[in-house]
Amino acid sequence: MFRNNNFTVKASLSALLLLISACGYATPSNQPQVVKKSGVKLWADNCTRCHNMRSPDSYSDAQWDIAILHMRVRANLTADDARAIAEYLKSAN
Repeated sequence: MFRNNNFTVKASLSALLLLISACGYATPSNQPQVVKKSGVKLWADNCTRCHNMRSPDSYSDAQWDIAILHMRVRANLTADDARAIAEYLKSAN
């Protein structure tokens, strides 16, 4: 009987510690918030490092999709950054 209660106490404590540790990962309010850059800003910051500025309407939407996919790998862009750049470039069409 004592062993069963000991197991119940240990299981309850383990569950409580797990719950408390999960709550400890909240972002403190004093940490800076990440500001997402717009597609035009990302395009200017990333693409112009190697390319001359090209008018967004110089390619079709399908051509921009291919170019962005290729350059995402080459320029090490995140998926969100590549998506934002593509949306900006396609907005001119």
